[in-house]
Amino acid sequence: MTKSHKITNLLTISIFLPVAILIGCSSTQPMATATRPPASETRPEWGKYFQAYNVTGAFVLYDSNRNQYLRFHPERCQQQFIPASTFKIMNAMVGLETGIIPDADYVIKWDGTKYDIPSWNQDHTLRTAMQNSVVWYYQELARRVGKEKMQHYIDAVQYGNQDISGQIDSFWLEGGLRISPDEQIEFLKRLYKNELPFSPRTMNIVKDITVVEKTDRYTLRAKTGWALRVNTQVGWFVGYLEESGNVYFFANNYESASPGQNFGNAREEITRSILRDMGLLK
Repeated sequence: MTKSHKITNLLTISIFLPVAILIGCSSTQPMATATRPPASETRPEWGKYFQAYNVTGAFVLYDSNRNQYLRFHPERCQQQFIPASTFKIMNAMVGLETGIIPDADYVIKWDGTKYDIPSWNQDHTLRTAMQNSVVWYYQELARRVGKEKMQHYIDAVQYGNQDISGQIDSFWLEGGLRISPDEQIEFLKRLYKNELPFSPRTMNIVKDITVVEKTDRYTLRAKTGWALRVNTQVGWFVGYLEESGNVYFFANNYESASPGQNFGNAREEITRSILRDMGLLK
């Protein structure tokens, strides 16, 4: 074999050998596919439910199995609003994680202050205070936690704008804290998956005390919120529905400068109407 033939053969081997190796590897080690980005769809037809209550609002729903977001008024879904009593979900976890309260049945005594809501005028546990949205219980809980520890967990979770300026017992009602409907969804997804910076025990207790309805077909966990602002009022209903092997996360947010008498009822009723439209609730 001549020298030129040897060079030609070596070049041929150098070109085709790596290709052969790659082909051989690909048959036994398929390339990993990239994570599929979530789909997104706008649902303008959901506006009729907000119009029925004469409120301006937004709704976002995340379908876990389909990895899909459905939104009414997507621009508003990105805007941040004061969380009001939806913050009780976070507040409860901080109280449990710091040991300020040991469990869901820990009693804080009512101090005798008369409130317009009769169910508030008695002793409460973490569980009953969540179910009845008892503001004074969670205000006392926040005072016992203190601003330093509260800020630590707000930052660790990256909750909303992470601004707890104002009084320690009201920053989520009339202070600097803000969160968007989209951010509420991501927070709830992490809670469901036990991916928040809290112990599994803490997260499981909070999941248990936020059950609103449970049937043989589904479990609904949620929390209301209602902020009484100077020029407007803001309503919330956030949570998730476990149904038929799937989980649907939702956040309902709306406001009105002149709310009617059914303003508070709209939080849950709008949400249930949308979920019924999707065949998820009766």
